[in-house]
Amino acid sequence: MTQLRPLALAVSQTLLATAALAQTAPSALDAVIVTGTRAKDRTLADTAVPVDVLSRDDVLRAAGPDGNLAAALQALLPSFNFPRQSNSGGGDHVRAAQLRGLSPDQVLVLVNGRRRNTSAVVNLESKTGKGTNPVDFNTIPLSAVARIEVLRDGAGAQYGSDAIAGVVNIILDERASGGELVTEAGAFHTKFAPTGQTLTDGQTQSASVTQGWTLADHGFVRAGLEGLHRNATNRAGLDELPPWEDQSAANLATVGQRNYAPGEPATNQWQAWFNGATDVEPGTRAYAFGTWQQRRTLGAAYYRYPDSSANVKSVYPDGYRPQTTGDNRDLQLVAGLKGQWGSWDYDLALNHGQNDFSYGVRRTLNASLGAASPREFHLADFGSRLTALQLDLSRELDVAGLARPLTLAWGLEVREDRFVTGAGDAASYQVGPVVAPAGAQAGPGLQAGDATRLSRRVAGAYVDLSADLTHDWQANLALRHDHYGDFGGATTAKLSTRLALDRTLALRGAVSSNFRAPSLAQQGFAFTVTDRGDGGVLSQVRTLPVDNAVARYLGAQDLKAETSRNASVGLSWQPDKAWSTTLDAYAIRVKNRITLSQRISRDGLADELLAKFGVSGVDGVNFFTNALDTRTRGADLVTQWRGAALGGELSLGWTASFNRTTVRGGDSVGLEEINTLTDASPRQRHILSAQWQGGAWGLSGRLTRHGSTTRVFDFGDGFVPTQTYAAVWQLDVEAQVQLTKALALTLGAINATDRYPTRSISDISYFGNFPYDVLSSVGFNGAYYYARARFSF
Repeated sequence: MTQLRPLALAVSQTLLATAALAQTAPSALDAVIVTGTRAKDRTLADTAVPVDVLSRDDVLRAAGPDGNLAAALQALLPSFNFPRQSNSGGGDHVRAAQLRGLSPDQVLVLVNGRRRNTSAVVNLESKTGKGTNPVDFNTIPLSAVARIEVLRDGAGAQYGSDAIAGVVNIILDERASGGELVTEAGAFHTKFAPTGQTLTDGQTQSASVTQGWTLADHGFVRAGLEGLHRNATNRAGLDELPPWEDQSAANLATVGQRNYAPGEPATNQWQAWFNGATDVEPGTRAYAFGTWQQRRTLGAAYYRYPDSSANVKSVYPDGYRPQTTGDNRDLQLVAGLKGQWGSWDYDLALNHGQNDFSYGVRRTLNASLGAASPREFHLADFGSRLTALQLDLSRELDVAGLARPLTLAWGLEVREDRFVTGAGDAASYQVGPVVAPAGAQAGPGLQAGDATRLSRRVAGAYVDLSADLTHDWQANLALRHDHYGDFGGATTAKLSTRLALDRTLALRGAVSSNFRAPSLAQQGFAFTVTDRGDGGVLSQVRTLPVDNAVARYLGAQDLKAETSRNASVGLSWQPDKAWSTTLDAYAIRVKNRITLSQRISRDGLADELLAKFGVSGVDGVNFFTNALDTRTRGADLVTQWRGAALGGELSLGWTASFNRTTVRGGDSVGLEEINTLTDASPRQRHILSAQWQGGAWGLSGRLTRHGSTTRVFDFGDGFVPTQTYAAVWQLDVEAQVQLTKALALTLGAINATDRYPTRSISDISYFGNFPYDVLSSVGFNGAYYYARARFSF
């Protein structure tokens, strides 16, 4: 209890200073929404399913040192989780996000209602999202956002694959005039208890400029450019030297030093975007939008000790810590026509998205090559492509007995998905003449024989009905069928309804079936690690596609689509225009969840596979599998109030999320993967928020309680260290002053009270080097302070 007193004092002072805890209030309840409905007049107040709407100012305030949308969504939405990764290979460079505690690839991301391409990176070393390649939220520029609509409900019958947990729809800015220049600078400044130091690092500078232009024929173009630079952070503890390392004088000299570097990766990125439309003839409007990003990141890997077998001492006499490198390039371009075709409204769009990731490592070596080894390696190339043509049609129909015209919508979509991988440098996976660990340390590279090129075609059709059956009762029905050329078809359905019980209170609910098609990466990704085994014999551990003959022999089967049954019921209460509350409970059953199997390894496996397939030296195999079923149950609460106070306008909010996932099956995936699906993300999160705006001044704050998380490691032979990290409170504050009509200045702090998660126990902290785990949503970097200037012109 005593630990909470400083936090309580800080909160009390903030309350006195700001007259409340604060965040920008959600958008007005009468705002028309476009996500989760085909009707053109549904508002936030009368939606049949839970939808959150966040404004551009919400997002900009909450993005913090990460400078990306997912960080803002985690800060604003308790059901959204964006855990950090560190020393996690590709996970250091592309972070995965979750909605309602489900898998990162079970949330569908749209931009202006069009499907966003996924990341090309296959995360095999990260905790959250292992084996997935979901959308990288960091590729969407902050300055492009007009608002974000988050549908917290299954929507496969409306949008197709991936929408099991819900949909995030980013609506781009379309202001036709005026411009903005926004610059921001900040840094982490923290008291780091494990080493007794006061650290300042992670210095971040960013700038963005946007401008709008009016075109003839009621047209507009708005475009923007962003740049960001961030230094790395380091939250390593003092090294104790793992007992299996040589207890030599050179190795013992590293004890008590900070040899590792868990933290945020160094980042340099550029982003650009545009959004525009114009009338090409009366009743016909052409539109186009696009986003582009190039991001270079520098991650950290495990330290190699001076007298380690993975070191060549003549090259690195003091040992070395490799750095992983990522070069991420992302592009989305959409062009379309919308207008009237007889009595139908139509929208025809061509959508192309692509992501390319070049992966490398530097300050390293291939010890089996000795002193002749390169010090830097290209490890692999990854690429994903999405090209889709989509036609949507809708109209209103007068039906006798209905309170309002019925909305009928239907549409067609054809899409091609592609996934490619390219080999790394030969030296990055080569087994050299020296008896030492082979392949690039913190690698190895993708071997030439594992390079993959896959594609598939998808065709889908849907029909959607939305009707007000009476003045107080609305109902919505959607049906969709998608056919995938590589694994078959899926039919989904959704029924949602809302019943106004009186002027202030409404009951709402939905039932739906949804699916997620196995990604091309999960269908065909291959990776081999080659090294010397017992007696110097070459040995391989292989990740194989499910159609590989060896994988088939060991139990692999064709991957099925993940399918879900979603049900939700909720209450919406709005006693007056100033106050509203929604409470929604839900249950999601997912069958055939796809995950990476445990490594299959047994005595005599190499001889067995050599005799049967002529493949030599394979001592271990894993592959993707439909290994288990899960059930997630939870509830989301959103309450907000807005009114006059202290000579200005005050907005208060409390949002909360509760969920729990349980697993059936899972014998083939192991304890760590089950932990990832069930306990590794917070089961609860509460956000207390408010904002006060009076004249030129604005004051805000946000108090978040991140729920507990549990980490499980399975090191084999019954050694399964487990730790539950306690819930943590986080306080964010901000003050803004409008100096002139054009210029506004902002000062703020994220995690202002410098909170950290629970210290990891000795069996998990890797001999003092990783004192804090990556699981807690509060992160492990401490307090971040920033200043922002916005100039409007």
